[in-house]
Amino acid sequence: MNRYFEIYLDLEEDIVKKKYPAGTKLPSEKKLSEHYGVSRETIRKALVLLAEKGYIHKQQGKGSTVLDLPKVNFPISGLTSYKEIFAENHIDNRTIVVSLEKKTKYDKERKNEFFPFSDEELWVLVRQREVNGEVVILDKDYLLVELTRGLTKEIAENSIYEYFEEELNMDIGFAKKEVTVEPLTDYDRKYLTLRPEDNHVVVVRSQVYLQDTQLFQYTESRHRVDKFKFIDFARRKKITP
Repeated sequence: MNRYFEIYLDLEEDIVKKKYPAGTKLPSEKKLSEHYGVSRETIRKALVLLAEKGYIHKQQGKGSTVLDLPKVNFPISGLTSYKEIFAENHIDNRTIVVSLEKKTKYDKERKNEFFPFSDEELWVLVRQREVNGEVVILDKDYLLVELTRGLTKEIAENSIYEYFEEELNMDIGFAKKEVTVEPLTDYDRKYLTLRPEDNHVVVVRSQVYLQDTQLFQYTESRHRVDKFKFIDFARRKKITP
């Protein structure tokens, strides 16, 4: 690995972990070159990469100012676990399991047209996603017990998909998703870390299927609006009359 890229990764980690908070300046090129024992040209290459990735703003004669961390890219069309998303974005995170229980009655949830289950025995799993000390995502999962036996809080704190695929040999296939912006609820206020200006959350509802088209999971994921950008890839399909 090139030395400048190693320095870039080191500084990136320091910024993500808020050793250098937004609005502060990184040490000068001279101090960084002395710290890492490399030339100033090597430091410049690392700083250029940090600037290109949106972590800093470089001004000649004024140094490098740390910018507010970029929002996490949340792939709408993909089927990726939060553990994988956070790892890809090099973001410090923690999953907190609020509750895990079995249920067969869902009168309140039936009011949501996207909720697919009726009287099946389900795991109801509630998890908080903490990023840099703030709870910015609140997940509520409903999972068919007959397909996901053995689920525990310890597994849910790590990655349920890792457990399903590696331990239960489940072949997860595809998902249908619905994205809305909705007013805050008491549920959000209780479990999310909110700012005074927050009035809404982004809600992603997902129905997840195995490759054989068996539905096994419904998720309602509530996101703080300032921490994520939702992305998709679209290809133009020409329609011939």
